[in-house]
Amino acid sequence: VPLNSMVIRSAEPVVVDTGMADNREQFLADVFSIVEPEDIRWVFISHDDIDHTGNLNALMELAPNATVILNWFMQERMGATLEVSPMRQRWVGDGERIDVGDRALLAVRPPIYDSPTTRGLFDPTTGVYWASDSFATPMLSPVRNVAEIDPGMWNEGMATFNQYVSPWITMTDDRKFQATVDRIEALGASYFAGCHTPVIGRSHV
Repeated sequence: VPLNSMVIRSAEPVVVDTGMADNREQFLADVFSIVEPEDIRWVFISHDDIDHTGNLNALMELAPNATVILNWFMQERMGATLEVSPMRQRWVGDGERIDVGDRALLAVRPPIYDSPTTRGLFDPTTGVYWASDSFATPMLSPVRNVAEIDPGMWNEGMATFNQYVSPWITMTDDRKFQATVDRIEALGASYFAGCHTPVIGRSHV
C-alpha cells in the first residue's frame, strides 16, 4: 500500500499530510527537494491518523513560516502529541476555503474516511483533488498511476480497502451515500491523489 504526501506549488506553498515518523528522513528530504523549508507557508493535515501526522511536529519546527491547517476536533484528538503552538494553527472545516496567494483551495470531505476529522483538498488551478484515504488500493508493486494496475485488481482493491478503513460503508443507504460521491464529482477534478493510492489520472477519474 502506498504512503503519499503532496506539495502544492502555489504562491504560498502547501505541504499536504506528513507521512509516518518511520519515514522521517526520506519524507523531509523529498519535501525539501521541492520547496525550501522557509518558503513553506501552509501544512494541511487531512486527518489525525499517525500515517498523516507522523512528521508534522518535525516539519513545523524546520519550516518557521508555516501554519498548520487542521480543525478543532483534530487538535482535541491529537492532544499532547501536537506540539505546534495555537498561534501557528488555523482551523478549517469541510466546505471552507484556504487562500494560498494565487488560488483558493477548497476543503471537501471524501466519500470514504476512517476519522471524523477528515477533509480532502481540491486545487481548482491544477484540477487535483487530494482524497486522503479515499480511492485507495493495495498494489503488487509500486506504480505511479492506476493505469498501470490491472483494472479488475484496481476495482477489487478499492472495494477491499474501503471496507478496511470504513467498515460502516456496508450499512449505508445507497442513495444517501451516492450524494457524497456526487459532491466530489461536482468538483470537476481532473486527477485524484491520496495517501494510499497511485495518481488516478484523467482517464480513470
